Amino acid sequence: MDYRIERDSMGEIRVPADKLWGAQTQRSLENFRIGTEKIPPEMATVFAYLKKAAALVNEELGVLDTDRAQAIALACDDMLAGRLDGNFPLAVWMTGSGTQFNMNVNEVLAHRAMELLKQEGKDIAVHPNDHVNRSQSSNDTFPTALHMAGLLLITDRLFPAMDALQQALEEKAAAYADIVKIGRTHLQDATPLTLGQEISGWARMIERNREMLTQGVTYLQDLAMGGTAVGTGINCPAGYDVRFAETVSHLTGHTFHTAPNKFQSLTSKDELVVVHGMLKALACDLMKIANDVRWLASGPRCGIGELTIPANEPGSSIMPSKVNPTQCEAVTMVAVQVMGNDAAMGIAASQGNFELNVFMPVIAYNLIQSIRLLTDVMDSFRSHCITGIAPNRRNIDRNLQQSLILVTGLVPLVGYDKACTIAKTAAKEGLTLREAALASGWVTGEQFDAVMVPAKLAGIDKA
Repeated sequence: MDYRIERDSMGEIRVPADKLWGAQTQRSLENFRIGTEKIPPEMATVFAYLKKAAALVNEELGVLDTDRAQAIALACDDMLAGRLDGNFPLAVWMTGSGTQFNMNVNEVLAHRAMELLKQEGKDIAVHPNDHVNRSQSSNDTFPTALHMAGLLLITDRLFPAMDALQQALEEKAAAYADIVKIGRTHLQDATPLTLGQEISGWARMIERNREMLTQGVTYLQDLAMGGTAVGTGINCPAGYDVRFAETVSHLTGHTFHTAPNKFQSLTSKDELVVVHGMLKALACDLMKIANDVRWLASGPRCGIGELTIPANEPGSSIMPSKVNPTQCEAVTMVAVQVMGNDAAMGIAASQGNFELNVFMPVIAYNLIQSIRLLTDVMDSFRSHCITGIAPNRRNIDRNLQQSLILVTGLVPLVGYDKACTIAKTAAKEGLTLREAALASGWVTGEQFDAVMVPAKLAGIDKA
């Protein structure tokens, strides 16, 4: 491998000749050979928006010349287009402020900006600290990027996946609105409902989570930029924070504001904890939906077997024709991961000492992983499972007719205690509910037939 010599305040170091990063990135690579987890590529995308906005505002406020500012902005466009991929190799397990990743971006952009200037015949030096990082600190860029990443990924990726899953569930709920089935509470028989009603609950869970997250992302609109090192805004021109928020809003198409108190925004990660808690709530509901689907599809002959699920792949290496609820299992594994990420997020956010939280790279990793996993698994669950589920009407009808809990419909006629006696008699003597009710003498056949209509018990027949 060919190398070049880069220099920083600590001296010289060899850097791969085909890479655009500099000395500080290389030192991080060599000093933190820990694990395989890397700073997510989504952070590079957000930093490209951030650094472009910073360069343009610095130019506007007269603290950065036009040649350098425009070259940095064009280099950021290269980052956004993916042309600089492969230059952001750092581990999550680095300095807790994310300083080395900030410098990784600064060094790559500085080198690329100089290349672009040379193409114009301009021999102008671009320094990663003095120019790309002008009016900034890692202490305000990384918190800003965390908020931007959360808002952009939830809005642009997670919400479309949630909307599509909700729509698929609503379509199933409408299609099965008239299929009456036995309800279940405590894993035991309960009063009837329709399959459509049951699925409508799942759809509303997704809708409700979206409503909560829509509120949650508003907390991420406040940005720390302009606080620089400790929140005072040292080495930052007046008005920079407001103009940065306005500029990055224009670049991303999403509304951001400058945080009203930079001391809070540098050290506290409370908004991220709240939003990730909402992601955990979504994971909890997805866990419930996936578990319901696989319970209802269990068997199919020796379980509940009220739903059929798509046979996407062989279910067993030894048992022929086995169909497993693999999409449900993927959903539940993702849910567990998100719940674990939430625990890590909470602990990390609790560790903001004095003017800075120094757990930000792991917060970034867990936040982005949770959003990515939830987005992908909802798309997969929808397309490979939900759209293909169908009712097994024979099993649904058989289970409905066999349940003794239908006796609840007699309570208004005979009272709770007598209804209980009728059900126990039916169970003990192997009778149907109708036979036991008539034998009791408390109900006539006409009365029984009038009230014991499954559709009425499910609340869909008001006649």
